[in-house]
Amino acid sequence: MSTLYSILMGLDVLLSIGIIALVLLQQGKGANAGAAFGSGASATVFGARGSSSFLTRATGVLAAAFFINSLTLAYLASNRPKAESVIDKMAIEHPAPAEAPPLDIPEQAPASVGAPEDVPLEGGPPPGVAGEAAPEDVPQ
Repeated sequence: MSTLYSILMGLDVLLSIGIIALVLLQQGKGANAGAAFGSGASATVFGARGSSSFLTRATGVLAAAFFINSLTLAYLASNRPKAESVIDKMAIEHPAPAEAPPLDIPEQAPASVGAPEDVPLEGGPPPGVAGEAAPEDVPQ
């Protein structure tokens, strides 16, 4: 599948270069004005009608081939199997252990993390704590 995709991608590039070349070779609509000034004999290589019908048909054929090839590439790209990531491959090759060793966690955490209860606080407890009345100068 990858080889077919690469071949079609290369063909798509060649078709696009061919379309660009054919469009650049074609004469514009105003090119017939140059025939009045002596360049009318340049179209006799491809016949009396010039190269317009050949180049126009070749451009149409290449454009149709480019369109079909691009649709085929889009179809192949949408139905491509999804590539696995490196992390997924590592998880398959090296599975995790079935059971992790138990962690050494104490049964109960200490009730308070601050200073121990038997150490007095400097300056005593704040006003209004532990049943003490708040001073009158503090607004409530």
